[in-house]
Amino acid sequence: MNFLKKIGFADAFMLGLCIVIILVAEYLFLTGDHDHGLFIGLWAPTLLGFMIFLKLVRHGGR
Repeated sequence: MNFLKKIGFADAFMLGLCIVIILVAEYLFLTGDHDHGLFIGLWAPTLLGFMIFLKLVRHGGR
């Protein structure tokens, strides 16, 4: 619970969402749907980049 307080609920939710996205992308890729697996797999780094951007904006770029 201390971890959740430290990073915040929204960030923890987005990290959990990234894990789910990676698992779905791997499932699609390994079952033969390579194009959709790669497409969905690119969502996770995009979401992580957006999280970093929001954190920088929230803390004034420090």
